[in-house]
Amino acid sequence: MSGEMDKPLISRRLVDSDGSLAEAPSEAPKVGVLGSGDFARSLVTRLLGSGFSVVVGSRNPKRTAGLFPSAAQVTFQAEAVDSPDVIFVAMFREHYSSLCGLSDQLAGKILVDVSNPTEQEHLRRRESNAEYLASLFPTCTVVKAFNVISAWTLQSGPRDGNRQVPICSDHPEAKRAVSEMVQAMGFMPMDMGSLVSAREVEAMPLRLLPGWKVPALLALGLFIFFYVYNFVRDVLQPYVRDGKSKFYKLPVSVVNTTLPCVAYVLLSLVYLPGVLAAALQLHRGTKYRRFPDWLDHWLQHRKQIGLLSFFCAALHALYSFCLPLGRVSRYEVVNLAIKQVLANKSHLWIEEEVWRMEIYLSLGVLALGTLSLLAVTSLPSIANSLNWREFSFVQSTLGFVALVLSTLHTLTYGWTRAFEDSHYKFYLPPTFTLTLLVPCVVILAKGLFLLPCFRHRLSKIRRGWEKDGAIKFTLPMDHALAQKTSHV
Repeated sequence: MSGEMDKPLISRRLVDSDGSLAEAPSEAPKVGVLGSGDFARSLVTRLLGSGFSVVVGSRNPKRTAGLFPSAAQVTFQAEAVDSPDVIFVAMFREHYSSLCGLSDQLAGKILVDVSNPTEQEHLRRRESNAEYLASLFPTCTVVKAFNVISAWTLQSGPRDGNRQVPICSDHPEAKRAVSEMVQAMGFMPMDMGSLVSAREVEAMPLRLLPGWKVPALLALGLFIFFYVYNFVRDVLQPYVRDGKSKFYKLPVSVVNTTLPCVAYVLLSLVYLPGVLAAALQLHRGTKYRRFPDWLDHWLQHRKQIGLLSFFCAALHALYSFCLPLGRVSRYEVVNLAIKQVLANKSHLWIEEEVWRMEIYLSLGVLALGTLSLLAVTSLPSIANSLNWREFSFVQSTLGFVALVLSTLHTLTYGWTRAFEDSHYKFYLPPTFTLTLLVPCVVILAKGLFLLPCFRHRLSKIRRGWEKDGAIKFTLPMDHALAQKTSHV
């Protein structure tokens, strides 16, 4: 497929001296396109660039001819469906009936339905657009394809969009023919089965980030919880107890205190399901039993949770940079200077605080840098260039390092505040103490699994050993070969 991906969108042999598309060679396979919308124009351009001869059927060819490349033959619909064996139907469902007068000419041809319903239409109708088209033209072979590819992707090429093209039809030969066209256009066909699957294929473009719904709600819930908690401690408590109005902290200060809490907890939730899965395998003594549904879904959402953690950590860094630019910080610096002058102090230096802040900032930068590396390697273009060992090292080992660095960053921030009564406002503990609960559990569990008694047993289970099974399995020691004895 590298050769298909490397070829330009518009073939050089189809480009004349003016830079416009010239006439396609007569031996090129001919394809028909019914429709003159944006998608039809992009589809025609892509087909021409892939070496096909294209004839476009329009109700008003004189008006639409100028919208297509010069290499495309624009004519009436009746003339466009005569010679091609494969015809793309690039029109809305409500216009399908206008083609019924061409039933005799379309008999025996392959109709490729590229349409998509709206979300309301998809919920209201039980029959897909492709199935409806097949019911109107029973003598034709209907194939559902290209509905998940945008007009922009067709124009810019598969490098700038999703390369997969789901295909479904009741006729294997028709699917094979369309799959060859998909490959010739530089995309990757994906067989979805019979035409019954067209409803599922048509639902794909309607999904708005389906894998992000639960992680986004989780992040939002954590943000609301920690924001309210910090509001009560940092704003409401001084107002109720001392009458000081600190509501100016709501836009920046409270948000900046909340974001690292959310990022830290989300990062720990990325590695907590792996710990639970390992504990469950140790308890069961086998890897051949399914995890509970909630744990399985949790494991599948780890990537999205990790990216949201990085997003919150990056926002925290930006907010921290903006804090000294605010009026509040300037007034606080001036007030501190005035107090120092009034107290007749010429030098203000607390060695412990200096060291604490330097270590705190350094650990935060290291944690954010490691999180950035995790986020970059989770991109498909980067992940595909790594082998499994490299990807596992980055996402598992470096991810755990990021969690440890974040924990040290949090502990350095808290220092001794957890043991000082003045930091328990309304009897509520400091916020950082709440965030440490889940990460510390994950770190301690990871440390336990590194012990030989647990590590060897878990390794055997993941290599196929079962506690109550008939297979005895011995891990290879040093460079010795593994021994496997079966009593089946």
